[in-house]
Amino acid sequence: MTLMLKPGTEWAAVYQRSRALAPEAFGADRVHNYWGGHWRADGRPRPAFSPLDGTEIAGPPMVGADAAEAAVRAAADEHRRWREVPLAERRARVRATLDAWNEHRDLMALALVWEIGKPWRLARQDVDRAISGVEWYLDGIEHMLDGRAPLDGPVSNIASWNYPMSVLAHAMCVQALAGNAAIAKTPTDGGLVCLTLAVALAVREGLPFTLVSGGGRDLSPVLVRSPAIGCVSFVGGRDTGGQVATALADLGKPHILEQEGLNCWGVWEFSDWQTFSTQVRKTFDYAKQRCTAYPRFIVQRSLFDRFLGAYLPAVSSVRFGHPLAVADPDEDLPELDFGPLINQGKAKDLSAQVAEAVAAGAVPLYRGTLDTARLLPDQNTDAYMAPVALLEPPRSSPLHHAEPFGPVDSIVLVDTEAELLAAMNASNGALVSTVSCDDPDTAQRLAAGVRAFKVGINRPRSRGDRDELFGGWGDSWRGAFVGGRLLVHAVTRGPEDERLPGNFPGYTLRPDDHA
Repeated sequence: MTLMLKPGTEWAAVYQRSRALAPEAFGADRVHNYWGGHWRADGRPRPAFSPLDGTEIAGPPMVGADAAEAAVRAAADEHRRWREVPLAERRARVRATLDAWNEHRDLMALALVWEIGKPWRLARQDVDRAISGVEWYLDGIEHMLDGRAPLDGPVSNIASWNYPMSVLAHAMCVQALAGNAAIAKTPTDGGLVCLTLAVALAVREGLPFTLVSGGGRDLSPVLVRSPAIGCVSFVGGRDTGGQVATALADLGKPHILEQEGLNCWGVWEFSDWQTFSTQVRKTFDYAKQRCTAYPRFIVQRSLFDRFLGAYLPAVSSVRFGHPLAVADPDEDLPELDFGPLINQGKAKDLSAQVAEAVAAGAVPLYRGTLDTARLLPDQNTDAYMAPVALLEPPRSSPLHHAEPFGPVDSIVLVDTEAELLAAMNASNGALVSTVSCDDPDTAQRLAAGVRAFKVGINRPRSRGDRDELFGGWGDSWRGAFVGGRLLVHAVTRGPEDERLPGNFPGYTLRPDDHA
């Protein structure tokens, strides 16, 4: 079967449609930054290439520290005006923004497919979750803001590339609804056109957004340490997050720092393998390029044969490839679990880690090939990687202690509950974990020993954006926990003696903090 690119989904068509919809934000050969109430053709566009097939796409217009400082000053001025806007008007403008996003949802999703390689289903889901998540806040914002006031300065948002809508754009809308101006640094690895289009539609409705592109080394000191910034919200890896945390240490500035962790799935005294097999396939969504992915399975040794009987059929059924490849022009876009990784450098580095782990003693339990991928004839495949499962990666390997952020699973065998818990806590903190266990009492006892913020019993956990508290333990999180009302509380001022629940030194989470 010979595949083709579905007509109308070409990158040139996506960019032209974006430019026609928001000509102020997109030039013929470059994307603009937005600050001080104007779209600006400043900065130097950095070359960018789609992970789908190497097609050259729009690159971020990189500005330096001077432009970032001017943008922050302008955002601070806008913040002072916006915080005086009545809540009813803020709500109306946010609602109008969501209506515009919903109207152009498929265009933004197509941009995400090209820019970060998301399959069509997951790209639309990212846009839809941004819309539905903010709608939830629109319905209950009065109660969440009771007795609270906007911050003294705008919120600075620095986020990874994998969820530009449901994490970054969503947060900016909630911040604006709470009375704050919001600044975002465009993720340099992808999502530029989608996020720019979302911001263009939002500022047309009067939302106080600022959008700039630039390197972390140039922009982070301004976007983190500037006295004009009221709060810093960071989502990304531990290396960069650690630098941000260090920069914030002596400032006393409100902050939310979500960082990666090795989320683990423990299997102990368990027998529902049919359900488990279905769950395993779902863990490969978006090639595990998300903060709540499960790349590590900790398995009771006596159950290993039955684990493999459920795991191997699941991993071998995963569908991956070019998200826009069809056999017929009228065919719907394919239902894939994942497409490429974010870029060819990531695919190369992760493949090298796998090879080094095997050379050092890891046992390859499963290694897929690109021969099974859904690909266009003769297309560039440098960013693609098939699923891999390794048994017992050596302790010297990054795959033993760090999140791979790709379709690579590691399996560790244990004989005792103590070993199980030690293995599940290998990365000093995680966002989510799961324990599969038939006995509810044993499952709850094991879950209590896992250093993850959300622990599922016989089911995976996710980030969530609504009424459930979200955070992490150890090195996976710094700053205030968020979720529901706390996402609003983290970007507003309450009583002077208030201390939001969070991963701060000396703070103990109370049972009612989860309410």
